[in-house]
Amino acid sequence: MLLSASWLRAQEPIDFVNPFIGTTNFGTTNPGAVCPNGLMSVVPFNVMGSETNKYDKDARWWSTPYEYYNKFFTGFSHVNLSGVGCPELGSLLLMPTCGELNVDYKEYGSAYRDEAASPGYYTNILTKYNIKTEVSATPRTSIARFTFPAGKSHILMNLGEGLTNESGATLRRVNDREIEGSKLLGTFCYNPQAVFPIYFVMRVSKSPAQTGYWKKQRPMAGVEAEWDKDNGKYKLYTRYGKEMSGDDVGAFFTFDTQSGEQIEVQIGVSFVSIANARENLDKEQSGFNFEKVKADARKQWNEELSKIEVEGGTHDDKVVFYTALYHILIHPNILQDVNGQYPVMESDQIKTAKGDRYTVFSLWDTYRNVHQFLSLVYPEKQMAMVNTMIDMYKEHGWLPKWELYGRETLTMEGDPSIPVITDTWLRGLRDFDIDTAYEAMIKSATTPGKDNLMRPDND
Repeated sequence: MLLSASWLRAQEPIDFVNPFIGTTNFGTTNPGAVCPNGLMSVVPFNVMGSETNKYDKDARWWSTPYEYYNKFFTGFSHVNLSGVGCPELGSLLLMPTCGELNVDYKEYGSAYRDEAASPGYYTNILTKYNIKTEVSATPRTSIARFTFPAGKSHILMNLGEGLTNESGATLRRVNDREIEGSKLLGTFCYNPQAVFPIYFVMRVSKSPAQTGYWKKQRPMAGVEAEWDKDNGKYKLYTRYGKEMSGDDVGAFFTFDTQSGEQIEVQIGVSFVSIANARENLDKEQSGFNFEKVKADARKQWNEELSKIEVEGGTHDDKVVFYTALYHILIHPNILQDVNGQYPVMESDQIKTAKGDRYTVFSLWDTYRNVHQFLSLVYPEKQMAMVNTMIDMYKEHGWLPKWELYGRETLTMEGDPSIPVITDTWLRGLRDFDIDTAYEAMIKSATTPGKDNLMRPDND
């Protein structure tokens, strides 16, 4: 059914992409909205909160925010990893609901139907509430459009849940239509020190009837438990508007909606600061305009996918090809904000990039074929990635191994930057500091194992 109506015209490469490919059988892809190599991704989160789910992040090792055969939706996660084997990110969960306010995800989650996706767009209908959800993205921001029934409706931002193994978040009400905050992420693949904050700004298109926070209270015992009726429960803060922090916190916006009324939500993110998240949002989205964001995302994808024109073969052959091309253009993704700022590798410093600064270097996966392919078809991207890798050496003293948002996770074996940089040079892409690259290679090849981050077994 997903391959029907729009694909019959098949005029453009984007029409052959099926974002649901790889979303089951441990494929670890997702059908969420993202731009080519974009920092932002918006993904339906359906891997927690219900025994009806076949795969649950809290019941087994699970590394992706979405599984095709799960049907219990608890929101859209913002900034996600695609294709990885360890759980991380998949946080900032945005959820629309109706009726009485409930902030427990096991109770407010909903089954869904009529889901559909194309590059830069995802939609479904939440059967519990009869709410139509739609999401799209720019490189650093997202937009959601919720079509509500008549009555009391809510938009929730849950900062307590996600795929990340880290906990702790802070949020603050800026005004009745905007909140800002941060959440700690990290500890990817067993590295307990590779943590980093994500900063965000969230806006709604309509003034709510009420706003507030929630926080899950710690469990108490004995006399202490008698002091707090919210002991061990989710506590609603309806008359407090300053800063809120905790391990399991969130914010809600309550509206009185007409049948078919649409409310849009924007989220800007940054790995530098809240101010940069706001600037990213202001620069990449001027006002609320869901259709424009969706159209721009489609245009970006079609331009990138059109770098290769396929002739012959069957329709399914083209679906396989262009979906694979789509997947290869998700990571590595840009890290710098619209003002060029980015977090320096393994440092608290902030610098300004001259061009694109990339992140998510899962190099033990990608040194074999991804970077060779990028060198041939997208040489400007590959050149920026190699320069990023060399800059990381200048900042940190080592080439990246499995870098994630400015932190080195040291995941897997080998020294995978070396074949990537060498292959790039041999293919004639040489606009980078080869002397520094060689210096870095010699260092990791000759440093004794006890002092060698890349090759601890070097001896």
